[in-house]
Amino acid sequence: MNEGIPTSAPEGVDVRSISGMLELLRQTVPITKRLVHAGDTVYRVGQEFACLYVVNSGFFKQVNLSGEGREQVVALHFKGDWMGLCGIADGHYACDVVAMDTGEVWAIRYDALLRAGLQTPALLSALHAAMSRALTRDHDCLLSLCTLPADARVAAFLRYWADALDQRGLRTDQFTLRMTRAEIGNYLGMTLESVSRALSRLARGDVIRFTDKARRDIHIPQVEALTRFIQSGSTPLGAAVH
Repeated sequence: MNEGIPTSAPEGVDVRSISGMLELLRQTVPITKRLVHAGDTVYRVGQEFACLYVVNSGFFKQVNLSGEGREQVVALHFKGDWMGLCGIADGHYACDVVAMDTGEVWAIRYDALLRAGLQTPALLSALHAAMSRALTRDHDCLLSLCTLPADARVAAFLRYWADALDQRGLRTDQFTLRMTRAEIGNYLGMTLESVSRALSRLARGDVIRFTDKARRDIHIPQVEALTRFIQSGSTPLGAAVH
């Protein structure tokens, strides 16, 4: 038995929060920290699984390859998110994960995590919570693709990004999109042109505002306005989307 490892969460650490979960990892498992820059790959599809990765800073995209070899953005990851869960099942990662800007990831060996979890059950609770969030995110993304028209899909994407920032104590009224229009379209099942038109319509309706010429910096006067826009554009399940 490892005498230096606590049997529960360290005193004063709220493991339900992102900062608390990161502090729990710092105190209970060996971590290898890695600085990454935009375009760097954290791991690749087919690579042998050994570690789970936790985002300490930065933004990351998860990319799968279709049967035709086309890249498909299937998930986004923010501070506190776990990456690499897809490798647990068969011992190999099932996708690529790529940094969208400068950030830091923590590599945690899966076998070391399980050993530490025997002594600190809060670690396994954190892992299970990460798995649950991933399932919920995938469900919500699929529901959005199946039920929302193009403009509402883009609004839902912006609301998702703003909510992710809010959960991490960051500004939600103004942020920089770390994805190109093409990447957003790829993620939402839309063309680049459809994404651009949807953003322009949101801007004309003053739901969002652009604060730079490149139209990457977005100001949201009222985040709730995005929700109202999404609700007003909802269509029944099975209705056609464009």
